[in-house]
Amino acid sequence: MKNMMVFISRSLPKIDATLARRASAPKSIKFLLILLSGLLLCFPFAARADTGILVKSAELVLVDETYQLKADFETNFGATIEDALNKGVPLVFVVEFELERPRWYWLDETIASTKSQIKISYHALTKQYHLQTGEQQKTFSSLPELKAELEHIEAWPVVDRGGVKKRNSYEARLRMKLDLSQLPKPLQVSALTSKEWSMESDWHTWVLKP
Repeated sequence: MKNMMVFISRSLPKIDATLARRASAPKSIKFLLILLSGLLLCFPFAARADTGILVKSAELVLVDETYQLKADFETNFGATIEDALNKGVPLVFVVEFELERPRWYWLDETIASTKSQIKISYHALTKQYHLQTGEQQKTFSSLPELKAELEHIEAWPVVDRGGVKKRNSYEARLRMKLDLSQLPKPLQVSALTSKEWSMESDWHTWVLKP
C-alpha cells in the first residue's frame, strides 16, 4: 500500500505537467495564428487578378505652355479577353484624365476633363497586332510588344499652363478602362455581366502644385 501511494505521489507531477502542456497547446496555436496575422498586415500582398488594370505611376510635366501627362499602367487581359483579341475582336480602351481645384466653400472647380481612346486589334492574315490612337497607328509582331505600348503614355497634352495658378493646389485624377460598349453587339450582353471582361482601374490621384 505504501509503495502504491509513493508511485501515485510521484506520478501526479508528471500527470499535471502533461495536462498543463495539453491545455497550453491551443493557446500556443492561437498565439502563432495571431502572430502570423500581424506579419501579414505588416507585409501585405495581393493575389494577381486574372483581369484588370493598375495605374502604376502618373505625373504632369510642363513643356512650353502645356502640361503633358506621363503615365505607366499594368494590364492583365486574362484568358477570355486575350482569346477574343486573337480571334479578331477589336478592343477599345479609354484613358480618362481630370484636373480639379478643391474649394471648401463651393463645389470643386473643373480645370480640365479629357479622354483618349486606344484601339487594339489582331490581323490573322498578317499575324500582327495593331494599336491605334487617333490617326496614329503602330504595328507589333507579338502581344507583349503591344501591351508594352498600351501600358505607357509619354506626352499627352492635357492642360494649358494658363489654366492653373501658382498660388493654388490641384487634384489630378487618371484611370483606364476597357470600353465594353464598343464590343461587337453579340458579345456585349455576356461581357457586361462577366467578371472575365471587367478591366477598369481605380482612379489614381495626385496633387499638382504649379
